[in-house]
Amino acid sequence: MKIMIVEDDITIQNELEILLKSAEYEVLILKDFEHSLDYILDNKPDLLLLDIQIPYLNGEMLLKQIRKHTQMSVIMVTSKDNEADEVLSMSYGADDYITKPYNPTLLLLRIQAVLKRSSVKQDSYYHDIYVDLNKGILSTSNKEVILTKNEMIIFNYMFNHLGHIVTRDELMTDLWDNKEYVSDNTLTVNISRLRNKLNELGYKDSIVTRKGQGYLLL
Repeated sequence: MKIMIVEDDITIQNELEILLKSAEYEVLILKDFEHSLDYILDNKPDLLLLDIQIPYLNGEMLLKQIRKHTQMSVIMVTSKDNEADEVLSMSYGADDYITKPYNPTLLLLRIQAVLKRSSVKQDSYYHDIYVDLNKGILSTSNKEVILTKNEMIIFNYMFNHLGHIVTRDELMTDLWDNKEYVSDNTLTVNISRLRNKLNELGYKDSIVTRKGQGYLLL
């Protein structure tokens, strides 16, 4: 598996490179931050470790550009302990988020979990929507939307409990079981984005909120 490090701190670059190579990952390091998007798309890493504070285009804006082209796995790495940054990063499509100074073992576990999910091949249908869990895609005969990893986990859990109320606690537990350590606010953001994407496919109000109970996928 190929992992690219997007981090302008040379010391942290070196630490991450040693850590990842010790875990037998192939490692690429982005050095030309002015042309970061082109380098990432040309090299097609399996996973991107993306720092928020980088030159030219900050990590969140770069992530937003990446998501216009590919659904490669992305873990945000930042020195900020700021919930707003976490919510914004996840809303732009990050698969996970870790704060520096990071725990090396925890980082490797999160990388492993994200890569494992991205390699699982599953597909099915929700009404006339084709569900490709491997690629994170929902599609009809004339429209396709791409889900983030978190959105797909949430959708899949609701889909597996179709017609039944699922609580926020159940969704949070499922995300944590998949090594997605999200906050309550992040869950709200992901559900809102999922609703909008289902609406694009013609299924407006397909996720119903039951006050004090949870959510219902119809």
